[in-house]
Amino acid sequence: MRIGEAASAVGLTSKTIRFYEDRGLLPPAARSANGYREYGPDTISRLEFIRRCQSAGLTLAQIQEILHIRDSGTTPCTRVRDILGQQLIDLDKTIAELTALRASVAEHFRTIDAADPINCDKEQICSYI
Repeated sequence: MRIGEAASAVGLTSKTIRFYEDRGLLPPAARSANGYREYGPDTISRLEFIRRCQSAGLTLAQIQEILHIRDSGTTPCTRVRDILGQQLIDLDKTIAELTALRASVAEHFRTIDAADPINCDKEQICSYI
């Protein structure tokens, strides 16, 4: 199948597929006599895998690593588990940081909301922060 057919089969653009090929996420496509890229049916499953990885927040470098493991003939499931475990740790840390930030912003907002701007200290930029 040509690049446009592969792109529409998985909801990507041809440009994205060329980018993935350039980055090594897809093996180089065979070329027809007129130079068009020709992809086999395994390309669709590989592109769908890449999309699932991205929806789980994996980087292209992580996806490339997983695909390299698979292409070498080894199942990458242990590495995927490790990456997803680290992803959960990072997400929990980010959520905690955002929760603390929200509490801080909410406290500043309550202080400002209850105050009269006329009483703001004119010696400071804003005395509420």
